Amino acid sequence: MVGPDTMTSAVLWDPANAHFRADPYPFYAALREQEPVYAVPNDGPIVLTRYDDVVRVLRGADLSRDIEANQRIDENNSVAVHRRDRRVGAKTILNLDPPDHTRLRRLVSKAFTPTAIDQLRHPIERMVDDVLDLAAEQGSMELIDELAFPIPFAVISELLGMPTERADELRSWSTALTLSLEPNATIEELDAAAASLQLLVPYLIEIIEDRRTNPSSDLLTALLAVEDHGDSLSYEELIAFVILLYVAGHETTVNLIGNGMLALLRHPDELARWRDDPSLDDVAVDELMRFDPPVQHTVRVPMVPLTFANAHGHDVIVEPGKLVFAVLGSANRDPNVFDQPNLLQIGRPNAQRHLGFSGGVHYCLGASLAKLEASVAISRLIRRFPHLELAGVPHWRDRITIRGVDHLPLDLH
Repeated sequence: MVGPDTMTSAVLWDPANAHFRADPYPFYAALREQEPVYAVPNDGPIVLTRYDDVVRVLRGADLSRDIEANQRIDENNSVAVHRRDRRVGAKTILNLDPPDHTRLRRLVSKAFTPTAIDQLRHPIERMVDDVLDLAAEQGSMELIDELAFPIPFAVISELLGMPTERADELRSWSTALTLSLEPNATIEELDAAAASLQLLVPYLIEIIEDRRTNPSSDLLTALLAVEDHGDSLSYEELIAFVILLYVAGHETTVNLIGNGMLALLRHPDELARWRDDPSLDDVAVDELMRFDPPVQHTVRVPMVPLTFANAHGHDVIVEPGKLVFAVLGSANRDPNVFDQPNLLQIGRPNAQRHLGFSGGVHYCLGASLAKLEASVAISRLIRRFPHLELAGVPHWRDRITIRGVDHLPLDLH
């Protein structure tokens, strides 16, 4: 089998490699040891895999998240040009730098408060219990389709006050949009994402206009009303943010629940430990997020030359405009920060240092919601069915940016 122990650093970061996509963590370990500041051949990105370097990138004021505006690209690279030119409308807070990012985050945070999240706990518990009641009758469950997707989707729909009857279409649109985030996305996949947006935006506009004339107590109404010292969201900003919430609000949580449940099934002692100790409910998800996060890397562009210490005692200078991949999944397995990082340890003392929700000003706005959903879903599942086990072979999405299982059959007897 071809693996990182038989490969040179020239192919240790290779999205086209099936073994890499199936299990990137051995490749990350090899990169951290051999070439933690790795320049992908043919003028590719700089890949950073050590925890300290990733934190520096996430928190650095000298790096931009506005990739389209600041990345230096090869005009002969048709995919890169297509990716740059296809973007339309307002940027989301994910792709803005201060002060624009600061302004938008301040506005939307007023409507996305911890109190609003806390109020969702009991509705989430009821949703999960309804799913588990049906699963108990069946004696089995396909975790992704029956629990991991429906619960986060229903929650974000309820939070925003969105209808749920078009769940299948929205899941398809979301899949196309997230696939466009992959570093090896094709022009066809970028076009499919653009086509999904062309269907999603009119759908959202119709709902927004209805909510404008028929306000409710939901987050969408609050976003329409939000204002701070005379400032408010523009129409394009509102649509961009609702799309972000609608997609990111369920997509990553689906994978957090799926990845986390699979990790527990592969570490039965840790599953039993959590099942038998409810005091771990508030901390267990941090370790699941560290161990196998849904978002494996994020990108930045330096605005000034930056120097990073590579292996073998030499420095690498990263020039302005160069795309930088900060590999969150690798940082979470850095042995200089996490003891025995390849072991799942529920209740790990420093698990909260994980970077699965990014960091700095772009720390995930919905982190508390994702943790609540995953904690409720998994804890209630493993306590309701103490003898559950895998009923087949889990299937992974063939991706490296948004990592997750898309099929996880369970026997609940």
